[in-house]
Amino acid sequence: MTAAVSTAVPVVRQRRTIVLSAMALGVPVAFALAVTLGSTSIPLRDALAALMRDGSAAAAVQEIIWTVRLPRAITAALAGAALGVAGVQMQTLFRNPLAEPYILGVSSGASLGVSLIIIGWGGAAGAFTAGVAGLGRAGTVVAASAGAAAVLALVLALSRRVRSVITLLIVGVMVGSVTTSLITVLLVYTDPQRAQQFVSWGLGSFAGTTWADLTLFAPVCLVALAAALAGVKALNALLLGENYARTMGVRVRLTRTVTLLISSVLAGAVTAYCGPVAFLGLAIPHLARLALGTADHRLLMPGAVLLGAVVALLCCVAAQVPGGGVVLPLNAVTTILGAPVVILVLLRSRAARAGLAV
Repeated sequence: MTAAVSTAVPVVRQRRTIVLSAMALGVPVAFALAVTLGSTSIPLRDALAALMRDGSAAAAVQEIIWTVRLPRAITAALAGAALGVAGVQMQTLFRNPLAEPYILGVSSGASLGVSLIIIGWGGAAGAFTAGVAGLGRAGTVVAASAGAAAVLALVLALSRRVRSVITLLIVGVMVGSVTTSLITVLLVYTDPQRAQQFVSWGLGSFAGTTWADLTLFAPVCLVALAAALAGVKALNALLLGENYARTMGVRVRLTRTVTLLISSVLAGAVTAYCGPVAFLGLAIPHLARLALGTADHRLLMPGAVLLGAVVALLCCVAAQVPGGGVVLPLNAVTTILGAPVVILVLLRSRAARAGLAV
C-alpha cells in the first residue's frame, strides 16, 4: 500500500507539471491567434514582420497590428488572468463555488459611475458629468473606477462590523442589487440613444483599449496579481475553515480584508477598461481545478493566471468572428463558455447529487 502511494505521488506531480506547461504554452499560441485572426486574417509571417517592424510588412498591416490587435490581445490576456485569480480568491474566501469577482457589487458600482456620465444630471452636477463625459474613453474609465472604488470602500467599511463571511456575502449582494436598481431608475429617465450607449458598454469588450490605457491598466493588474500570488499560504489555510486558519497563525480578519481589496482592484480595473466581463471570473477557477486536480493555491493561482489568459484570448478571437466581418458582444461569447461550466459544477457537487437522488 505504501509503495503504491509513493509511486502515485510522483505521477500526480508529473501530470500537474505537464498541465501547467501546456497552459503556459497555450498563452503564446492563443496570443498569436488573437493577433493574426480577425475580420481581416493576417498570415503569421506578415504579423511577425509587422511586430518586428522590419519593413517587409505593408503599412496597413502594421497599423492593424500595432494600433488594434496587439493592445486588444494584451488587454484580453491581462483581463483573463485578473478575473481568474479574483475568482479563485472569492470562492476560497466565501467557500462558495458560485462566488465570483463581481459578487460584492464592484461591477455594479462601476456601471453606476458610467451610467451617471452617460446620462448626466441637470445643474452643476450635469456640468460636471458632461465634463467627465467629454474626456471620451478616459472619462468612462475615471467614472467606472470611481464607482467601483466607492462600492469597495462601502463593503470594506461594512466588513469591519461583520464577523461571518456569509453575512458579508449577503451584504455585498444587497449593495450590488441596490446599485443595479439605481442604474435602472436612471435609465428610465434618459433618452434611448444614451441608454443604448450604456447598454453597449455593458456588453464588454477588449477592443477599446489603447497603448495609453495599458500604461495604467497593465501595472495595476500585474501588481495586484503579484500580491494575490503572495497570499497563497493564507488562502490554503482558509480552505479548512477560519478556526483552523487561526490555529496556523493566520490573521483571519486582515487576510479577509486584503483578499477583498486585491480581488476588487482586479475586478474593478477590468471593468473600468473592458466593461463588466461576464462568467470568466466564475468559470476559470473551476476549469483550473478540473485541469490540475487540486485546490492547492500554490498551483491553482498560477493555473488561473495562465488559463484565464488563454480563455480570454480565445474569447477575444471568437468575438471577432474571423473572416466574417462581424463583431459579437464579448459577454455573449463568455456566457456561452461559462454557463456550461457552472452547470457542470452544480451537477458535480454533493448537494446537487443528493437533491437529484431524492
